[in-house]
Amino acid sequence: MKRVEVEVEGFFAKIQYGLRQAQAINVMKASEIRQKFLEFFAERGHAVIPSASLVPEHDPTVLFTTAGMHPLVPYLLGEPHPAGKRLADAQKCLRTDDIAEVGDERHLTFFEMLGNWSLGDYFKHEAIQWSFEFLTDKKWLGLDPRRLYVTVFAGDTDAPFDDESAEIWKEQFAKRGIEAELGKPGKDEPEDTRIFAYGKEKNWWGPVGQSGPCGPDTEMFYEVWDPVSAAPNPHTPKFGPKCHPNCDCGRFVEIWNDVFMQYEKIADGTYHPLAQKNVDTGMGLERIVAVVQSAVSVFETDLFTPIIKKIEDLSGKRYGSEAEVTKAMRIMADHVRAATFVLGDPWGVAPSNKDQGYIVRRLIRRAIVQAALLGITKPFTPALGEVVIVEYGGFYGELRKGREKILAEVAAEEEKFRLTLERGMKLVTRLAERGSAVSGDEAFELYATYGFPIELTRELLAVRTGGKVRIQEQGFAREFAKHQEISRAGSAAKFAGGLADHSQETVRGHTATHLLHQALRIVLGSHVEQKGSNITHERLRFDFSHSQKMTPEEIKAVETLVAEQIRKDLPVTSQVLTVSEAKSSGALGFFEDKYAQLGDKIKVYFVGDEKRGFFSKEICGGPHVEHTGDLGEFKIIKEEAVSAGVRRIKATVSGPAL
Repeated sequence: MKRVEVEVEGFFAKIQYGLRQAQAINVMKASEIRQKFLEFFAERGHAVIPSASLVPEHDPTVLFTTAGMHPLVPYLLGEPHPAGKRLADAQKCLRTDDIAEVGDERHLTFFEMLGNWSLGDYFKHEAIQWSFEFLTDKKWLGLDPRRLYVTVFAGDTDAPFDDESAEIWKEQFAKRGIEAELGKPGKDEPEDTRIFAYGKEKNWWGPVGQSGPCGPDTEMFYEVWDPVSAAPNPHTPKFGPKCHPNCDCGRFVEIWNDVFMQYEKIADGTYHPLAQKNVDTGMGLERIVAVVQSAVSVFETDLFTPIIKKIEDLSGKRYGSEAEVTKAMRIMADHVRAATFVLGDPWGVAPSNKDQGYIVRRLIRRAIVQAALLGITKPFTPALGEVVIVEYGGFYGELRKGREKILAEVAAEEEKFRLTLERGMKLVTRLAERGSAVSGDEAFELYATYGFPIELTRELLAVRTGGKVRIQEQGFAREFAKHQEISRAGSAAKFAGGLADHSQETVRGHTATHLLHQALRIVLGSHVEQKGSNITHERLRFDFSHSQKMTPEEIKAVETLVAEQIRKDLPVTSQVLTVSEAKSSGALGFFEDKYAQLGDKIKVYFVGDEKRGFFSKEICGGPHVEHTGDLGEFKIIKEEAVSAGVRRIKATVSGPAL
């Protein structure tokens, strides 16, 4: 969701904060905090749904799930959720727009987002009351309410000041004997103010694009510096004349965000009240764990310390002994943790040179380079992956289930990369010693011959030359584009995030994948299972299990079967069923993994009817066309291998003739 950043801002790289909260509250493990959050909302009528996949099934705008709200977009837009109107979850997320920044106190790639959701049910009062209660009640997190500060929407010509949220916050603080004054950023300091008002740039969510649901939000900040302690005030003049919750000095850290979707922005730029008002909240687990455990950064919490301890054992070096050692260990811990989760995901992907696979490869290889800088010369990725599986597998069972695959994949990628790492490192050293700019051709040779992504070459040159030797980026980009791979700029653009595409073109493509899936099972056999899909305005992409290249005759037979169902103009209907009912109906789906986020009840789409028979029955969250005749012409344009035992079809759906 909006601005719930991965990084833990300002967790005092620059200052020592002397007050240790361990004396005031019980220090809880990350697993306890996660569980307490889910229990808290379960007691308040929320269905606890498992995390959705890290790989979005029907959103081509991003490679990975980038926020807690991402998998729930259809339901926030009005589609009924099978589990009801109150939901809570811990969602796996991955952001890669600043992989190169990982290693400081602030940045991560993989993270967990805790969220509670109201789909047209409760609204501001309950959301704020429960946020305050969970954070400050000793039964739950027990944080000091005197160190909690909040922000609300200040209002503008589009929407008024959110005085309702401000008044609710005043009531909550008053219960603890705290007078919560409303101030303005830049004029009142936290010593005088408890509630701050900001404009759209800080306290407004959405919409992404020209139109869509949106609304004000209220954000909670915790003061990690105690004004009565002996620690120096982190706020200095370079951060501005006055300190406030959104100040960059590091005195405060944002820990929770409640979004109130109460408006719809129309294409003409006006805002209209929504009939269904939703609550969408997000609290980064890593960040709140650091606050509760009084950690200087997330890497000093129990989410990372077991992984870093293993790195210390492997390297013989100690975390915190030197800045470069600490940075290298953080990169290794973050990257292997992220790669393990992607590889273990129900829709996980193997390392490759495309899309999600490219990101996994980049993470593993960057970790290997950092290990080399620490003097680790033997294979290490399976050992670190094992730690991640042990530490997280209790909650994320897919890691234990996929253990053998995960460890085999990281080991194979490490072995492959180590064969060329040494030679590539020598070439980078020669280029650095030469002292002149590295040409695009030279940088591309490092990529094509030695498997060095441009980001890695850039980083190694920076380490060896102090940033004095640079790459001719445009020349590299030209070569890179020829191979249709992801540049860092392209990756960052794709990770801008946004609402899933529910245009008519993609809805048609979505329904077509159901027909394609069943047709493949008829032509090739019942071993065929969907392994992934990606749908854009131009085409659909469908990955499936099959061990050999399809023959032209098989491709034609699949096309013909799909075309027949389109000509029949079959009805497309849905039912909400329990998992056992869905299984009994014969519906296709990975019941334990793929649709676990839907909870005990799931939606099954049926293509066909009782009279003519059902061509397809498949578990899915939608959306779909109402009749197959709405699809138009279906054409397979390419069939290719993705990885061992997985094939890929790319196809087009033209839409019905006018």
